Amino acid sequence: MANISYEILETIGEISSGAKGWTKELNLISWNNNAPKFDLRDWSPEHEKMGKGITLTNDELRALRDILNEMNL
Repeated sequence: MANISYEILETIGEISSGAKGWTKELNLISWNNNAPKFDLRDWSPEHEKMGKGITLTNDELRALRDILNEMNL
């Protein structure tokens, strides 16, 4: 497996938490020293392990916001 580096630049919010302390979070992360992207995924309590997630650019996050705003929740 390739060595992946990351730096959490900003924690935007916690969406949920599980019984074992893992949390689903939206963060601004720089992956492999690249430009930061918004990132939604599960994290272990000390952020040393992560689950699968998605990364979004500013434009993609705006598009997702617009879609969610149009939903009738």
